[in-house]
Amino acid sequence: MTAELVRGQNHPLLEVRLEIRVSAGAPVVAAATLCDESGRIHGVEWVAHPGAPALPGLEVSRQAAADHRLAVDLDAVAESVHRVSVLLALPTGVGGPAVFGSLAAPVVAVTGLDGSEVACFTLTGLGPESAVVALELYRRQGAWKVRAVGQGYAGGLAALLADQGLAQARQLASDIDEAVARGSVRSVPAPPPRTADADRSRQAAASALGPDQGGSPYGGQSPQGAAGPYAGSQPAHGAADAVAGHPAGPADPAAATRPGTPVASGTGGPVDYSHPRRRTTAPPPPPVAPPAEPGRPARPVAGDATGWSMEERLYNQVWGMFEDLARTTAAYRSAVDFADTRRERELDEVLSDPRSRIGGRGDAARETARAKHAQLVDQARQALDRDLAQLVAEAEVVEPALPPAFARWDNPVWHAYRVPMEMPMALRLGDLHLPESDRLRIPMLIRLPLERGLWMDSGRTGSPDGSFLDSHELRRLALDSAVAHTVRLLAVHPAGEFTVHVVDPGGSGAPALAPLVRSGVLAAPPAVGAAGVTDVLTRLTQHVDLVQMAVRGGAADSLPPGFDTAQQLLVVNDFPHGFDDRAVTQLRYLADEGPSVGVHLMMVADREDAAGYGPLLDPLWRGLMRLTPVPDDHLADPWVGHAWTYEPALVPPGSQVLQQVLTQVAAARRTWRD
Repeated sequence: MTAELVRGQNHPLLEVRLEIRVSAGAPVVAAATLCDESGRIHGVEWVAHPGAPALPGLEVSRQAAADHRLAVDLDAVAESVHRVSVLLALPTGVGGPAVFGSLAAPVVAVTGLDGSEVACFTLTGLGPESAVVALELYRRQGAWKVRAVGQGYAGGLAALLADQGLAQARQLASDIDEAVARGSVRSVPAPPPRTADADRSRQAAASALGPDQGGSPYGGQSPQGAAGPYAGSQPAHGAADAVAGHPAGPADPAAATRPGTPVASGTGGPVDYSHPRRRTTAPPPPPVAPPAEPGRPARPVAGDATGWSMEERLYNQVWGMFEDLARTTAAYRSAVDFADTRRERELDEVLSDPRSRIGGRGDAARETARAKHAQLVDQARQALDRDLAQLVAEAEVVEPALPPAFARWDNPVWHAYRVPMEMPMALRLGDLHLPESDRLRIPMLIRLPLERGLWMDSGRTGSPDGSFLDSHELRRLALDSAVAHTVRLLAVHPAGEFTVHVVDPGGSGAPALAPLVRSGVLAAPPAVGAAGVTDVLTRLTQHVDLVQMAVRGGAADSLPPGFDTAQQLLVVNDFPHGFDDRAVTQLRYLADEGPSVGVHLMMVADREDAAGYGPLLDPLWRGLMRLTPVPDDHLADPWVGHAWTYEPALVPPGSQVLQQVLTQVAAARRTWRD
């Protein structure tokens, strides 16, 4: 039975390997401190946080998230540690609430590795605090107990850590904020949360170890020190607010707006609050899979997720595959980590006894330990291979069914391309895969309109694919990727609803930009020189200011005649060449304020080229989603935080698809203007 704790109450712990699960209404940072008998921290090495998530006996998430799982092995903590304090803090500089008083009360639960709940504590009564000691695990007379604490700090993490005696509290708090910001940048934005009726009850993420496999106490979960399952899942990003007549709809059918009772407007007419892109009748049921053969899994069907349209079903299905692959890989890695840990423990036991170190007895013990390890790893791999086979079969039917916005450039769907009448819900930026599943590619879909800008990193990334390329070739590939993404953005928007500006100060990108220039899809020829940079940035900055004033004043219809209400994209090549200090400030302003009013940024840049600006540009890089022109493992999923290899969406060599798409986009724009 679960012990429902109140502030100050304690409860005995009968297990030493535990999970601490956190559930909050917004992204929070989870951390933990190791303390001595008096509750003091001896140094920064006694704090587990997103920048240093693992300590002996303890592991926390690398990201801010609404849900976390912390791994604890109390037998593995040092003898000098008498308390393990679990901390929650609101992240700074990445949006969201500033104090816990504006959130629903967080819930912290202590569970066994089998999921059984030992104790639960709801942190009620919080107000202006932005950091809190949720609970602590402490030694008492040779045993461990859990105590509900709920001590909040209005001064944030710095005040909390200082109160526990850490001299470097302010610096460590700053380092934690920086690590959380980096994690936010590298994480693929999560989709809207699935509702209960949207859960397909998939089996691909089944645990790699069963309850009878080797007697593992982890039941498929990761032992202390394993990477993966304990990283919290990112909160979902909802649809962006409608700006300048460009609404964005939710992916979750439960979130679609239904028309209610008409409300009188200022002119006396009714206001219809229904979403223009969503039907108000129930969606038809998803396709039904053909009957499965006895003993075989059901054959996959494209669009078997819940949604109001086939596009939405496919979007949710792709994200379901992404999540399934993340979790089944986490289970496999956890199982392998457990097998490694058990083998090392058994070998240590053999070597600790001088009588069994040498001779037949020692050799037999070593061979037994290795055989058990091989058996566990083989069982885990079989489970992973089974799940991968199902996901590969699903990918084989889903990929050909994707619409142009979701499809690869080599998909035949582009041969039937026509300029759409409405903006799609998402866009494909490339593919993602993991080392354990190299044959399976998951489409990387992000919601539209863009919630943050894109950065094509033209510098050296350390990836094997880029290690043999010189800087000139990397810059060319980065700009080619930017052009391909730009064409795709133009292709998925209705005519007249997406305007592209290009800044190429030195003119070095002329060959790659030629298709955009020749087709006439740009708002103006690429701006060159410092004067051209200043002109474009000034006009777009004024655009952002005007829309912000109109929206805040509730007078969107008061914009100047001829004002371009389309979504705006600024493509910047070879930054910071041609940028003075004022231009850099304007660029930062556009990156920060532009997305909320439909102005987006796409930069082709090597961060090392801008090193002279120092930390001044750190917020700019953090505010953009980093993509690479060659495969590189720099992105993380929003569930378990795996490092995924990103592959850019490149046009096949010799293909004319870009030119064909640009020809249709240009013709549609001319018709729209006429």
